[in-house]
Amino acid sequence: MELYRSHVLVCGGTGCIASDSNEILNRFNFEINKHNLNKEVKTVQTGCFGLCEAGPIVIVYPEGAFYSKIKVDDVERITEEHLLKGRIVKDLLYVESDQKDIITSIDEVGFYKKQMRVALRNCGVINPEVIDEYIAFDGYQALAKVLTEMNPEEVVDVVKQSGLRGRGGGGFSTGQKWEFTAKAEGEEKYVVCNADEGDPGAFMDRSVLEGDPHAIIEAMAIAAYAIGASKGYVYIRAEYPIAVKRLEIAINQAKEYGLLGEGIFGTEFNFDMEIRLGAGAFVCGEETALMNSIEGKRGMPRPRPPFPAIKGLWSKPTLLNNVETYANIPQIFVKGPEWFASIGTEKSKGTKVFALGGKINNTGLLEIPMGTTLREVIYEVGGGIPNGKAFKAVQTGGPSGGCIPKEYIDTPIDYDNLIELGSMMGSGGMIVMDEDNCMVDIARFFLDFTVDESCGKCIPCREGTKRMLELLDKITEGKGTLEDIDKLESLAKTIKSASLCGLGQTAPNPVLSTLKYFRNEYEEHVKEKRCPSGVCQSLLQFKVVSELCKKCGICANVCPVSCISGVKGKEVYSITQEKCIKCGACLSACPFKAIVKA
Repeated sequence: MELYRSHVLVCGGTGCIASDSNEILNRFNFEINKHNLNKEVKTVQTGCFGLCEAGPIVIVYPEGAFYSKIKVDDVERITEEHLLKGRIVKDLLYVESDQKDIITSIDEVGFYKKQMRVALRNCGVINPEVIDEYIAFDGYQALAKVLTEMNPEEVVDVVKQSGLRGRGGGGFSTGQKWEFTAKAEGEEKYVVCNADEGDPGAFMDRSVLEGDPHAIIEAMAIAAYAIGASKGYVYIRAEYPIAVKRLEIAINQAKEYGLLGEGIFGTEFNFDMEIRLGAGAFVCGEETALMNSIEGKRGMPRPRPPFPAIKGLWSKPTLLNNVETYANIPQIFVKGPEWFASIGTEKSKGTKVFALGGKINNTGLLEIPMGTTLREVIYEVGGGIPNGKAFKAVQTGGPSGGCIPKEYIDTPIDYDNLIELGSMMGSGGMIVMDEDNCMVDIARFFLDFTVDESCGKCIPCREGTKRMLELLDKITEGKGTLEDIDKLESLAKTIKSASLCGLGQTAPNPVLSTLKYFRNEYEEHVKEKRCPSGVCQSLLQFKVVSELCKKCGICANVCPVSCISGVKGKEVYSITQEKCIKCGACLSACPFKAIVKA
């Protein structure tokens, strides 16, 4: 075994790769070779560290120096100063958004202090393309224990005892789902991993597959043993090329090590798996539509019952879980179900991964114990709202979820609390909104997405969501009536109860939650023909503040329709509202902030 005095960990997640982290890694290797440090310093390309706002990230151990927003040209200095001379390059270290203290270790970064990483435990720690590194961190111990010490019924019992609930939607008991499939009659059964992550702003499953693909392989093998399956499929969208590549490498490595195939760990258990690529249809995240797609059919949902546990893939009993659900399984067997059940709340055990985005300082991927409050996530992990703006609402569950207002910021996050507030856990998207967001526009944005993604099979979803979008367009254009608001709410409730699958059943959630908590904004759009946040373009008015106008004429020069008049140097300028096309060119051009939205 080779021993190194320093390890240089370079983020290899999609976000950092898009910002040249591959080139950063190559430059480190070049500089290390140039200074003859090959036998002393090792570079490791890891998965996502989580703090995407600070990427590309480089961490140097054993010091734990946390370098952020690194550029290729910074590598030479880090090599010569830190790796060669032992002097940390302080001006390249991560700095907290609310202070100027120098961070010299990842343990000091506020983003991580409230976190507990179970599903993400190896992301940013190991090289996901090297199976030996996964094994060094207890990899495949759970599978070995299951196959050599336990029978299938005991495996199912452990999952039930852990209290793990599905991390991809409604939070159904994972153990019960495994039990139903195990007890289903059938000579042939299948295990499927749903990695078709289509929510806007969600990248939890992608990051796990990019950073720790062997955890999913190990978990699926355990699930297959528990239910009596010998074949598995990972359904992943083709837009995730890095995740697909690393999963392919991991599957081939597992086969080479005898961890997939026949007679695993010298037992009679046989299990193999393969990848199926999706074409990016959001509806294929619904389990029955996903199975149709794997079978080569159009991705459209099937009526339930029968449920997949009874009649799933090719009409055989099938177990489906998503990536994050599987990522918890190995640790449950390594550390015990009691350990997992001790985390979280009474009805929501363990941790949850969230993709935190929107109006927040620390955008990225985080994993917190269930029961952590929204306030802790937004202000402690997320670092608060940029530019001192006020928190307004948070959207959880993506287009399937709802908007939770500031009054409930101290709500502990778990399945039941979010549903009670009109939202849901979903896959784990969390979009933060500040005082400048228009909630009517937010509802319209998410509904526009679900209208595009409807498969068209059932009328409530296909036609109903279009009618809802038409009403929202009408309201945001200043043409709506109070009757339209009532009609919108009634239609949303009908679609929610009458749609065939989860896409249609949850599509109205953003509308219903914003109507519940921000109805006044809808009414202002209708009664006053005004968007209080100044977002809805059709309702915007630009006005010149006479006290601030310097009579320079810049605004008139940039106006494409000549709706601004005045005499340069002599007269305050004014805007003719009837001619204004609301492009905002004057607002952007005025150096004196004399033009404002009204």
